[in-house]
Amino acid sequence: MRDVIAVLLAGGVGSRLNILVRHRAKPAVPFGGIYRIIDFTLSNVANSGLSQVAVLTQYKPLSLMDHIGDGSAWDFIGRTRAIKILPPKTGEKDWDWYKGTADAVRQNLEFITNRYSRNVLVLSGDHVYYMDYAEMIRFHREKKAQVTVAMMRVPWELTYQFGIGITDENGRIVDWEEKPAKARSNLASMGIYVFDTDYLVRTLETVKGEDFGMHIIPRALAEARVYAFPFTGYWRDVGTIQAYWEANLDLLRPNSGLTPEAWQIYTNLEAEGLPYDRPPVQVFPEAEVIRSVISPACIIQGRVENSVLSPGVFVGKEAVVRDSVIMHDTRIESGALVERSIIDKEVVIGSGAVVGQGDRSLANQEYPKHLYSGLTLIGKWAIVPPGFRVGTNCIIYPRVDLSHYRGEKILADGQTLKA
Repeated sequence: MRDVIAVLLAGGVGSRLNILVRHRAKPAVPFGGIYRIIDFTLSNVANSGLSQVAVLTQYKPLSLMDHIGDGSAWDFIGRTRAIKILPPKTGEKDWDWYKGTADAVRQNLEFITNRYSRNVLVLSGDHVYYMDYAEMIRFHREKKAQVTVAMMRVPWELTYQFGIGITDENGRIVDWEEKPAKARSNLASMGIYVFDTDYLVRTLETVKGEDFGMHIIPRALAEARVYAFPFTGYWRDVGTIQAYWEANLDLLRPNSGLTPEAWQIYTNLEAEGLPYDRPPVQVFPEAEVIRSVISPACIIQGRVENSVLSPGVFVGKEAVVRDSVIMHDTRIESGALVERSIIDKEVVIGSGAVVGQGDRSLANQEYPKHLYSGLTLIGKWAIVPPGFRVGTNCIIYPRVDLSHYRGEKILADGQTLKA
């Protein structure tokens, strides 16, 4: 579909992911062992036959830009295929930061108008799912719509988190509620839109609204043909610590519907900057691996159960990792126990340390809306001393080293330790 431009929004702060986004953009957060979150949307674009992609970056974009590179990992390279990374434009005094989803696209209308396109596909870079966008575009054209919104049914108790559409018998959206306190429907927007290019350009040039769900879609209902494209597959917004952890563990459930290999999800393995391929996994005779994802270069001497390990993770003798997500090149030394935790890259868990055990009912005192279910979060390059105990709903910030513990032997449930 050479007459469609995909615009991928990848500039949000993602603050609900807490310290996981302290050094990277949310779409660049590792996921599922070898992937990053943005890989799912980029792969969907490639597999849908689209050839022109703009990635709109803003917050801490360097790791994301390194990961995307020239786009060759997703075959966005050649005479008719291209991927462009578009940061905010500079104003007279400073960067003109994107103020919302619609504003981000508005600031890059020149990219759209300088290329022939019949339709613009607007996407988010922080969702985990599979979709053939070509089907949605065909639906849009068959309905002679000017705007089409991908929508799915969600549990009623979650409707307050979404834009909610009310449709007629033909699937046309006749009313819209943005994050309602009491919804009239449970048909929720997935943040995926198809626009007729002429309509999108004209609207963004004349309407000052900054957000698609809050401003542009309600305006379109009054003046344009707006339809809901029904979606019934796996889809997760992994913008919270809880959702991120649950989605990773969905990889381990046979009937979850999350199957990256079957979906042909690609990633840029060269972005690690290593001069060699990662070696194969080593599982020692005394080790146990139960229902887990183990990535290349992992060395397993202990027990790993119901967990997702990124490349280069070391699990020492008699160490136990359970119900956890462990990122690249982290070392879990002999006799350590890690449970219900998310551990970022290049962390060291000292021998005999215990991480993630305690009273799950005590939410994190500083971020009670981020950590409340018994998960523990350890940031990039942190060190947990040998024999130390880290409770539940705890946060250890990136770069915490031995000097920050001041002789303490325990980080109590719900506490935060900063560098």
